[in-house]
Amino acid sequence: MNPVIALVGRPNVGKSTLFNRLTRSRDALVADFPGLTRDRKYGNGSLGNKTYTVIDTGGISGDEQGIDAAMAEQSLLAIDEADIVLFLVDARAGLSATDEAIANHLRVNQKKTWLVVNKTDGLEESLAIADFWSLGLGDPWPIAAAHGRNVTTLIDQVLAPFPEREENAAPTDLSNGIRIGVIGRPNVGKSTLVNRMLGEDRVVVFDQAGTTRDAIEIPFERRGKPYVLVDTAGVRRRKNVSEIAEKFSIIKTLEAIKECHVAIVVLDARTGLVEQDLHLLDYVLSSGRALVLAVNKWDGLESEARDKMRADIKRRLGFADYAELHFISALHGTAVGDLYPSIRRAFDSAHSHWSTNRLTTILQDAVSEHQPPLVHGRRIKLRMAHQGGSNPPIIVVHGNQTGALPEAYKRFLTNTFRRVLKVRGTPMRFEFRSGHNPFDSNADASDREKAKKRELARTREARKSRR
Repeated sequence: MNPVIALVGRPNVGKSTLFNRLTRSRDALVADFPGLTRDRKYGNGSLGNKTYTVIDTGGISGDEQGIDAAMAEQSLLAIDEADIVLFLVDARAGLSATDEAIANHLRVNQKKTWLVVNKTDGLEESLAIADFWSLGLGDPWPIAAAHGRNVTTLIDQVLAPFPEREENAAPTDLSNGIRIGVIGRPNVGKSTLVNRMLGEDRVVVFDQAGTTRDAIEIPFERRGKPYVLVDTAGVRRRKNVSEIAEKFSIIKTLEAIKECHVAIVVLDARTGLVEQDLHLLDYVLSSGRALVLAVNKWDGLESEARDKMRADIKRRLGFADYAELHFISALHGTAVGDLYPSIRRAFDSAHSHWSTNRLTTILQDAVSEHQPPLVHGRRIKLRMAHQGGSNPPIIVVHGNQTGALPEAYKRFLTNTFRRVLKVRGTPMRFEFRSGHNPFDSNADASDREKAKKRELARTREARKSRR
């Protein structure tokens, strides 16, 4: 079992910087202002043959109100579940009353605590740590998380009591299972839905747009099946985004969309469909992700407003009609459990594999039912189909003159394949390839083959001139 290390301290002491250093990643957002981290963020790291799990937390200031109180509660939960606490203080800011309050809490909880004095680069170490001896938490450890100074030595000492990982033991994989990205505009209820799906208050929920700032990955199991739930920051219209931190949050959200297997796009029933919802859906579809639509805040809605929302969805979301639609209340849990079967169906459809024989048979049946149109007096011929990829499924269709195939016929093929193969919840992509003259670029062709090619070219030109 990996030891769990929690990083706690006041805001802006460098917890997220140290988290990235320990996990050798850039998963945690880092910026030079306090309060950027709000939720618990987990990551894995290793040193030699020893592995560990790190928890990044929001800053604790001691006088929290509103959203800061919810952040502090998440930090205290991280302390409770950790085996080791790294208590970070700021060498440049010096000792504060908040540091003393946090130290007292750690002593009361009797947690194994290491006092880490960060930002000592450019300072005399003995002077930088002098004030912090009074906290009574043992020897202060001077480090510079931004530059990695003394970090490896510190973690080596922290992990000394723990056994090495067995050679044959597989490392813990937090990414195992279906990755579910919860996407939407700010304040539509994404974090509330995540907490409801998990059955615990895992991420900060507050009645304020932009509460979630980072993409929070949460591995869990449900009925013996693994999942990874990803809570993301809300994406506003570009013209409304001014803060640098929010720009990075949006980048994290867009990356989370590309990396997830299934995206749950959360819509707000009370505000109705807006253009930003359509932009987010378009990005999900262009990324090729499987899709589940969840209309939140459905409880207590007037029947007239419900009818209007249903009509808007039918009229404006026709391009995503393959996605299963759920009307839910994340706050009260209404219909939230119904999301899981849709997620599983969408995932299975996105990763399905079909034989070339079956796909070609479906193509031939579709052509028999409704033939492609004539182009320049010649019928477009579609001969065979095979699978070119999955997630999303890609069907490659071979024939002649496929470049002239109308969009309406392509939609007919897409709908036919989707219906016969029972594909739900994922986009399907078609690639059309035409045959070519094998002598067009064949330098080794015989004189007879080249003459035949020239004769065919003259015949085509004569037909065009007669028209």
